[in-house]
Amino acid sequence: MLLPQRPRIRLNEPQRRVLMQLRIEGTAPRTKLAQSLGMNGATMTRLTQSLLALDLIEECGARDVQTRGRPMVPLSVSGHGGWAIGATAHPGWLELAIVDFRGQPLIHDATPFDSPDPLVFARTVEARLQTLAATHGFRQGKFLGLGVAVPGYAMPGDRTRRIVVDRIAGWNEVPLAETLGDALGMPVWIENDASAAALAEYYQPGVIGRYRSVLTLFLGHGIGGGLIAERDLFLGEYGNAGEIGRLFPGHRERPSGIDLLHFLNDHGVRIDSLAAIDGLLDSHSDLIAAWTKRVIVQLDQAVAGGTVWLDPGAVVVSGALPLPLLERIAQGLAERSRHRDDGYRSTLPAFHASSIGSKAVVIGAAMIPIHAVTTAI
Repeated sequence: MLLPQRPRIRLNEPQRRVLMQLRIEGTAPRTKLAQSLGMNGATMTRLTQSLLALDLIEECGARDVQTRGRPMVPLSVSGHGGWAIGATAHPGWLELAIVDFRGQPLIHDATPFDSPDPLVFARTVEARLQTLAATHGFRQGKFLGLGVAVPGYAMPGDRTRRIVVDRIAGWNEVPLAETLGDALGMPVWIENDASAAALAEYYQPGVIGRYRSVLTLFLGHGIGGGLIAERDLFLGEYGNAGEIGRLFPGHRERPSGIDLLHFLNDHGVRIDSLAAIDGLLDSHSDLIAAWTKRVIVQLDQAVAGGTVWLDPGAVVVSGALPLPLLERIAQGLAERSRHRDDGYRSTLPAFHASSIGSKAVVIGAAMIPIHAVTTAI
């Protein structure tokens, strides 16, 4: 469950259930929603009227507009109920995304940034938001809040305080939600970058409508994991669920982007950026295939452990690696899962490769305020 930062839209539990059901189904008439949620028609009419008034859902067109209560008019989540912002800091640049209430990305923005100070981060975000608002016509009052994805784990007793990587050392042990929220004048959520990516992957079409629980592997500069359990982000007792990087110490071979760069350099390929790997998939296919084979074996152990504990409907392989490489890893893990000779006869998770890749972190950060409105906090 997300940190208890109060969103600007406050809904009761039945309203949230209707919203979540529409996110799952895509579109549905009131009669179908009432049946799925075990509610009577009058209750459903009242709930949908309140959500229509808030502009959180919309009518998609009528099949029987004469019927009282318009029960056969399909409803869907509206994009007009508010916008949410996601932000994360990379080496040398800051990434921003703005999504509408449906979760549809509206803006993807990158700007130079190289400071370990969280207040400088806040001022940079504010300056970019002012520019983007002026250019695209966003109104400040429609922003639901800011989700910030942080490469680091939570401190004991306070999930907004993090132990982070060296390049943003000034964020260490700072109450980040309060510090950034005060500077920006809006609700702020802080989450681990891999957990944010898991949220983005879960809200993708074809995932949220099919699965209640999903395990996500995020292969970026490092290696992280995120868990969706019963349609909510599962963070664990101390906020660090999914810290699978601990299974692969940094001084050893590990399934990470930095490890791939080291592997290629060790074999005479001069490369210093994950963005350049895409251009090597054909010219250095044998080398990359050898690395991928080893990584699949490593990740298989993490997937096996996550599967027996979480029993997920799906495993999603996400990250900053090229999408074809993520697809190969997902296929390799699926093969190992299918051919594991342990006599297990129940349903195994499906395996998917990300369709959004490196953008998953910032899109997931932007989804955090929307997820907080849709689910109980």
